[in-house]
Amino acid sequence: MNPSLPDMPIQVPIDDPNADTEWNDILRKHKIIPERAPSPTPLIEEAFHEARRLAHENRLEGLDLDELDELEDIEDEQFLEGYRQKRMQEISALAAAALHGKVYPITKPEYARSVTEASVSYPVLLHLSSSTHGNTASRLLSELFRQAAQKYPEIKFCEIPGNMCIEGYPDKNCPTILVYKGGELTKNLIGLGEMRGTDTKLHDFERWLVEQGVLMQGDMRLRRRQEEEDDREKSAAVGIKSASNKARVDDDEDSDWE
Repeated sequence: MNPSLPDMPIQVPIDDPNADTEWNDILRKHKIIPERAPSPTPLIEEAFHEARRLAHENRLEGLDLDELDELEDIEDEQFLEGYRQKRMQEISALAAAALHGKVYPITKPEYARSVTEASVSYPVLLHLSSSTHGNTASRLLSELFRQAAQKYPEIKFCEIPGNMCIEGYPDKNCPTILVYKGGELTKNLIGLGEMRGTDTKLHDFERWLVEQGVLMQGDMRLRRRQEEEDDREKSAAVGIKSASNKARVDDDEDSDWE
């Protein structure tokens, strides 16, 4: 009589559980190994093709009317006309919203009407300025407000001395920028530390306005400014290269006389 064998689990041979084999299919059918995870390749390819499709469809984003006209010979006329209409609508909307174009000096009694209530209709930026001439940052912001107000007349820019707006407001807190949208204070910035301090330029201020949602990233006026900056950088680079080449030639001429 054979002695009884102890109960032992059956060892099922498994090679690579992810392999696409007939044996693994049998094991999956009996739930011995889990189902294979779907391959990410089709999803990646679909996302890639979708990105290319969107890039192609949006290839004319940011172009102005003159730039669109230059593409008449190479772009589908119906597709191009759609973008022309879109640009004209954007220009009309900006023109309709161009209600300001300057910096408004306000007094404390005007605050609620000129700032808080006005921001229901359009963004309002208020500069709590310094009352002393020696505050360089505050004088710089006054100039940036002036430039931005002319460039973006759909935004209302206001200014009031800080100590006239808030009794005892310390001059060291000037400049302070208050951003109002939809009747609410959405940003309070003391100083220009979020930009470049007293080295802040208009494009730094514009970038900050985009971050606050006051300007849109795709604004055509921002793209033109970037192109102008690129042109200036290229010109500067050419000038530096020319000066470097001239210096090298001069050095070579000097060495001939040694």
